[in-house]
Amino acid sequence: MALKMHGALSAAALGKSLGTTSEAARQQLQRLADDGLVEAHSAAIGVGRPTQLWSLASAAQARFPDTHAALTVQLLDIVRDHLGQDVLDTIIAARETDTRSAYEVAVGSATDLKSRVAALADLRSQEGYMAAWTEQPDGSMLLVENHCPICAAATACQGFCRAELEVFRSVLGPEVEVERQEHIVSGGRRCTYSIRSIDNAAR
Repeated sequence: MALKMHGALSAAALGKSLGTTSEAARQQLQRLADDGLVEAHSAAIGVGRPTQLWSLASAAQARFPDTHAALTVQLLDIVRDHLGQDVLDTIIAARETDTRSAYEVAVGSATDLKSRVAALADLRSQEGYMAAWTEQPDGSMLLVENHCPICAAATACQGFCRAELEVFRSVLGPEVEVERQEHIVSGGRRCTYSIRSIDNAAR
């Protein structure tokens, strides 16, 4: 909190602010650095050796209150209540189109279904879905998303979930069947998708 409020501080200045020694503050800062929450850099302050200053790393921002989820839901409600469901549907459709275009670029170079699913899982992980995939004994693949970074929006408007499923089906190809099995918004621990070629599905 001290680093958030005051910006970069030396261990000595932080220790003084917290009523402890600079060495005690430095030990705590090193622990936070090991966790990727703070980082140090040298700065020339006056004469003598450069001073080591500590500041928050980007990962630390998640430790502070963030009301973006509530704001997102509020904005969706405002659009629906004041502009109508048709306008909200248009927004969701535009997002679906943009997402499909980006995913097609990312997945397009993959030459087989396994490679496309792997590329899709990697892309979703980069977006915060904590995604992974495995091949199942029957030859199908299971795409697992352990987190939903848009859960608040998706809960308020499940059109986002419908659109994402359609994007998956589009980028994996017309010869592929994609079925959602578990759904976080519906109370599941995670979202899972069964993916198989239509030829395998027919068997």
